[in-house]
Amino acid sequence: MKVDKEFQSLIPPLLPDELALLEQSIIADGCRDPLTVWIEKDILVDGHNRYNICEKHGLDYDIFEKSFSSREEVEDWIDANQLGRRNLSPDQMRILRGRRYNRLKTMGHGSKSARQNVGQNPQMAAVLAQEHGVTSRTIERDGKLARELGQEQIKAVMKGESKIADIVRENKRGQVKSALEDISVKEAKKIEGVYDVIVIDPPWPMQKIERNERPNQVALDYPTMTEEELKLLEIPCADNCHVWLWTTQKYLPMAFRLLESWGLKYVLTMVWHKAGGPQPFGLPQYNCEFALYARRGSPMFLDTKDFPACFTADRGKHSEKPERFYSTVRRVTAGRRLDMFNRREIEGFEGWGKESC
Repeated sequence: MKVDKEFQSLIPPLLPDELALLEQSIIADGCRDPLTVWIEKDILVDGHNRYNICEKHGLDYDIFEKSFSSREEVEDWIDANQLGRRNLSPDQMRILRGRRYNRLKTMGHGSKSARQNVGQNPQMAAVLAQEHGVTSRTIERDGKLARELGQEQIKAVMKGESKIADIVRENKRGQVKSALEDISVKEAKKIEGVYDVIVIDPPWPMQKIERNERPNQVALDYPTMTEEELKLLEIPCADNCHVWLWTTQKYLPMAFRLLESWGLKYVLTMVWHKAGGPQPFGLPQYNCEFALYARRGSPMFLDTKDFPACFTADRGKHSEKPERFYSTVRRVTAGRRLDMFNRREIEGFEGWGKESC
């Protein structure tokens, strides 16, 4: 009797505790259930764990010989047989149902009983739905899932090492990143002058004494802008765009008004906690700044691990924003990025409105 690694890989493995209990039972009571063998090829198709345990301990076992006409028919029988197990996770059941559906949709493959049913009922999803006690729509979704996942991802699910939701989410992030980073897409956006990620640090309307103390900006013909001037800015957003608007305590209300005037949807406020800061008379020290996160459309973050709304970082030169913020934005986003009113060159960003500090 031969063991076929491909057939064996179709079977969801037992957990270590389950395997240990099975071994104890077989040692105590013997192998009570026969192993199923493909009679025409003398290949084991069911009972791999029992076979290994019996071989390990030199125990006897019985064999049930079953006839199959093809490897595809064996594979369908294995999946159908495994779906009768009570210890399967919902994710494992989805993979098994999806594989059966996709297999039976091919020309004439599957078990004899399944082929007969399909012959009577062309709606394969309905056939399997009735057999497995779910809806036809569920079967179709399972089939689509089994087609989209890679073989290594399916193996990880069947071993209980990964969850389908996590894999689908990661695949989606990969697709989003690939689409945003595509050279032709970037070139098209460059021609249109739009961006997927925009950071804005506007020249807020400081008092005259503050303006006189600040050097003039190099690339702009004004040191500051009024609220009305800022509202007239055209923010070059792509259809799906992440936007961060930097502001301070004083201009926080104005910042919210600007987001609304630019047609952006406010989502949350990120807080930069820094050492020191001005302290108005009779008030707390202003030792933080804000980056209002807003969006156009439905942009997606590639990674949300270690992505806090409040972070601590050292201060740089006047008005410079911390590198920790920019490194985080580079990690969690993809596509064409713009730093508006940038104070310095930022890796991974195009600049607009460079200002000396």
